[in-house]
Amino acid sequence: MNKKSVSLLSASGLLLAAAVWGFAFVIVKDSLDYIGAVWMLAFRFTIAAFALALLYCKKLKMLTRRAWIHGGILGFYLFTAYLVQTIGCKYTTAGKNAFLTTIYVFFVPLFLWIQTKKRPAWYVFVCALMSITGIGLLALGTSDGGNVNIGDVLTLICGIFYALHIIFTAKYNEEHDPILLTVLQFLFASIFSWICAPLFDGRFPLEQIQNPRVIVSMLYLGLFSTMLAFVLQNVGLKYLPSALASLLLSFESVFGVIFSTIVLGEKLTLRMGAGCTLIFAAVVLAQTLPEILKKGLDEKPSSTEN
Repeated sequence: MNKKSVSLLSASGLLLAAAVWGFAFVIVKDSLDYIGAVWMLAFRFTIAAFALALLYCKKLKMLTRRAWIHGGILGFYLFTAYLVQTIGCKYTTAGKNAFLTTIYVFFVPLFLWIQTKKRPAWYVFVCALMSITGIGLLALGTSDGGNVNIGDVLTLICGIFYALHIIFTAKYNEEHDPILLTVLQFLFASIFSWICAPLFDGRFPLEQIQNPRVIVSMLYLGLFSTMLAFVLQNVGLKYLPSALASLLLSFESVFGVIFSTIVLGEKLTLRMGAGCTLIFAAVVLAQTLPEILKKGLDEKPSSTEN
């Protein structure tokens, strides 16, 4: 399989992950009525870690000390991002939660610039700005008047940790098998969740987890929104630049609005349609501009002296 085909498959996988996460906004908002935010994290990360470890149990013997360390770092970033996002979802609207979470589209190239001292190409910032504006059209101007509250602040912090998670995942993928790295970060995220859940949410929710609605929700969050989506993300980050990957993943806000419209009966307004169009244009430009610019440079005739 050539490099272009691998890149296309990786991009498709990231968009699928974004769709799964988009539907998860509906699941999380509903589940918070039955179970605490941190217990929810404990269940979803435990399910994901156990299921993925079973699928790749033969590869676990290949784990090294450095893989465990790097998995722990990624697990911390992942847990912290989900912790502040899920708690923040209690105090803000689902739309604003989606918008502020995907602010990582801006933070990823910014943090990479700081880390590598190498400024990303100009079009990365243009596409990131387009994407953020589109997400804003989708999510802001809600019934709460757009006022900033504690939930918005927590969700903004979540976007910072998501950006760090994306950057360090791409970095560690160069050294480790991305699947094994995913297993480890799920394991550590689940450990952090089990430690913190009693502190944040109180006693173990024995009655709640016997509710079929909660069981189905936790299975979706664990197997699809966590295991499948993060495998797709981590594999995609191995073959695509971090800045482009973050743009593709920002589509979760678009899918979130679409699923909210279908499942919750929310209206799709002209403003929201404009936001979807702007985000789609940003992703298309991010993928096509590098090739267009490269082709233009290749076709430019070189100057010769007579």
